[in-house]
Formats: sequence, structure tokens, C-alpha cells
Amino acid sequence: MVDVFEQVEEELRSERIKRFARVWLPIGAGVGAVALIGALGWWGYQSWQTGEAEKASTAYQRGIEAAAAGNFDQANTAFGEAADTGSRGYKAMALMQQAAIAVEQNKIQDAVRLFDEAAKAGKDPVIADAAALKAAYLLVDTAPLDDLKARLEPLTGDKRPYSVLAQEALATVLLMNDKGADAREIFVQLQLGQNVPETVRQRANVGVQLIDSGTSGAVKKIVAEAIKLPTTVPGAPAAAAPVQAAPAETAPAAPAQPAQAQ
Repeated sequence: MVDVFEQVEEELRSERIKRFARVWLPIGAGVGAVALIGALGWWGYQSWQTGEAEKASTAYQRGIEAAAAGNFDQANTAFGEAADTGSRGYKAMALMQQAAIAVEQNKIQDAVRLFDEAAKAGKDPVIADAAALKAAYLLVDTAPLDDLKARLEPLTGDKRPYSVLAQEALATVLLMNDKGADAREIFVQLQLGQNVPETVRQRANVGVQLIDSGTSGAVKKIVAEAIKLPTTVPGAPAAAAPVQAAPAETAPAAPAQPAQAQ
């Protein structure tokens, strides 16, 4: 009897194993296939990204060299090739270089469009906000107040890399549009801020004093001239010429005369 029970138990165990195998082995094989496909897909995507970055780097460097030699048409073409690759970082920087060339050629609307495109393409806020701020700088004297506020106010947040410069630009815009009280409030904040560059603090002091004196015409003129001076945000990369070879980001220059993007 013991042998019979053992044989029956063995047959039942064998049947359970077979049933388990029929149910789960296809699922396991499917999961393995999906994992393999996913791994191959990720490897392919990484390889593609690497290739795109290499192409962008080569084209970007050609643009730098052409611009340094004064061949701006060739530089624009090379930067365009870099911008057309799948590398978002190089795309943003290449667009900013094209915008800088447009500024040199006094094609301001083209420059604004290119800076706007760079701001959208830039994943890093240091690059994206720099492009957005430079676009706003180019429009300070011509765009309506509401448009400039829409551009500048998002850049003034505490965690934005160029918050101080954006606040100064916004105060300047308000002042130029006869919003002295609102401009004064921002200038006072810049006077008291802990991480405000001394040059910005000094300009804010002058702005407040002149607003308080009631000489609004002089305020507009003096602040408009003072704001042209380049200012570097503490901790931000140093400003660079428009054709520097290294892909480091530059701090935006002051509104009425923006520094060249790299």
C-alpha cells in the first residue's frame, strides 16, 4: 500500500510540475523577451544619443572656428547643423550662437526668435534662462509692457539662475513705462538682497534715490544707461565672447546691451 501511495503522490507531483510549466514558462519567456528588447532598445538609444552628440560637437566646433574667422554665413550653416541634431544641449547653444550673429548683423527680430527657440530647447535652466533673458533684453525698448512682464517675471523666482538680473530688467521696464512705484519696490529688494552683485546694488540705490527725488525723466535716462553695463551673477560662469570654443554657458549681460550668447 505504501508503494501505491508513493506512486500516486509522485504522479500528482509530476502533473503539478507539468501544469506549472505549461502556465508559467511561456509567461517567463515573454517577460525575458520584453526585458531583452528593452535592454537592446536602451542600448540603441544611448548609442544614437552618443552619435548625435558627436555630430553636434563637430558641427558646433566648425561654427566656432568660422565665426572666429569672420565667416558668419559658414558659421550660421554649421550652427544650424548642430541645432538639427538630437542633442538638446548643443541645439540650445548653437541657436544662441546664431542669435548672437543675428545681433551683430542688427537682425533683432531674428535674434529674438532664435533666443526663444534656444530657451525652449535648453534642458538646463542655466542655458534656457540665459536665452530667455537675452531675448527680453533685446525687446526692452520696443515691446509692450505686458509682453516684457510675461517674459521676465518667470525668470525672477528665487531658484532661477539669473533671478537678480531678471529683477533688475523688470524694474527697468516698469520705470520706462512710468511705473515708478512698482520699479522702486523691486529696486529696494535689490538694495537689501544678500546675493546681489555690488554693481546691481549700486544701480538700485541710484534708481531709488532718483525715483524719490521725482526726477522721473532723469531716472529713465540714467538707469537705461547704467543697465547697459555687463553684470555677472555670483556663482554663474563668466561672460564669454560670442565665439568661444568651450561650451560653457555665459551669464546674461545687462538689458539694453545684451552680451553675446555662446
